[in-house]
Amino acid sequence: MTVTTPVDDPEYESLTRGTRGEVLRPDDEGYDEGREVWNAMIDRQPAVIVQCTGVADVIQAVEFARSHGLQLAVKGAGHNAAGNAVCDDGLVIDLSPMSSVRVDPATRTARVGPGATLADVDHETQAFGLATPLGFVSETGVSGLTLGGGFGWLSRKYGMTIDNLRSADVVTADGELVRASDDENPDLFWGLRGGGGNFGIATSFEFDLHEVGPEILAGLLVYPAAEAKAVARHWRDFVADAPDELTVWVLAATAPPFPFIPEEYHGSTVFAVVPVYTGAVEEGMALVEPLREFGEPVADNVAPRPYAAWQQYFDPANTSGARNYWKSLNFADFGDDAIDTFLEYGLDLPTPESKIGVAHLGGATGRVPRDATAYPHRDAEFVMNITPRWTEPERDDECIEWARKAHAALTEQSTAGTYVNFITETTGEEEFAYRENYGRLGELKTEYDPENVFQRNQNVPPAV
Repeated sequence: MTVTTPVDDPEYESLTRGTRGEVLRPDDEGYDEGREVWNAMIDRQPAVIVQCTGVADVIQAVEFARSHGLQLAVKGAGHNAAGNAVCDDGLVIDLSPMSSVRVDPATRTARVGPGATLADVDHETQAFGLATPLGFVSETGVSGLTLGGGFGWLSRKYGMTIDNLRSADVVTADGELVRASDDENPDLFWGLRGGGGNFGIATSFEFDLHEVGPEILAGLLVYPAAEAKAVARHWRDFVADAPDELTVWVLAATAPPFPFIPEEYHGSTVFAVVPVYTGAVEEGMALVEPLREFGEPVADNVAPRPYAAWQQYFDPANTSGARNYWKSLNFADFGDDAIDTFLEYGLDLPTPESKIGVAHLGGATGRVPRDATAYPHRDAEFVMNITPRWTEPERDDECIEWARKAHAALTEQSTAGTYVNFITETTGEEEFAYRENYGRLGELKTEYDPENVFQRNQNVPPAV
């Protein structure tokens, strides 16, 4: 949607005067930086960017967009692969200046601003030996992660990010600020926990915190491609009896030139097993010994390390500036056929930066009823993310086609579901992402956003 009502300079000037943060137009310094997002495939030109410093700025920007017929996009950290944080010709609400994190160690809670990243939260919470389940790349924005569900290394023990959300403040489509929790606007609170940005702009999040770290056990066991099939089957069998404190992810990727990996394997396709144990380090060492003793890994750096540092371990492989396209699937189990197909594509990557990862969930994430939150995938024991990554635009078709083929080959063995934060394009996957909760989300959309003001997301249209 483009501008339906012409907006002249004096009107933009009135927006600037009424906004405490920066208001950027195409000729302004900082505009190009303001419209950049993590995925370099996204190159959109908004009419105006409002860099909000508080709720008043957010309300003003929403009202301005509505009154002038401007499409509205909301940017937290801009890390989502879909690039919905920016739009052409419309208004971008940039929440990045609102990045405060306030920890209350007595109540073990944190109040987090919508522009905060995972690194911001970890930095503050780990000062008190506390954490909440977040993602696994520290530049990810807390806002988008949470609204889509959120999971990471702590989720088997403490649940999804949304399972630790106590409340949220939200600016609705009509510019009203409301609070959502189990006791206040519980229907909206239900929808915020997995329904994406469909119902408003969250301007504050309150999370439960748990004792974590400051040291955990984590690292990689790296195997040559020839051993991948046997190692993957052993991993699958091993995690079937894993306690909640242990999560073990796997990854098919190209070996980076890390010092702990022998030089002769640098640049070759490898299979990595990634155990993370959040209990006592000594207990974890004994527990993961069967993993470390299996086969002949070419590298093993499983060791005690700071939790906050581990949260940033995979950042170098996920920096901004590359072209990215994601396809994702959930699995209730991971049979031999699924493993074989996974490795067929995972060991034949289109570029050295590409990878296929499988996150190990279950545990606490599966003990919540699927209708308790908008996020419905409580049967997902594993989440696969197929992530080609490249820099040359002329390789777009090749890399996207590889991801689509891998996704199609594995779909039959998956559940009928995908993780909404891992969807790159709008291809009718919204119902696949929201599953049986889709109808209720449509009714909620009708109540809170009947004109679909918030449509730059994996959109749920208002119910007819």
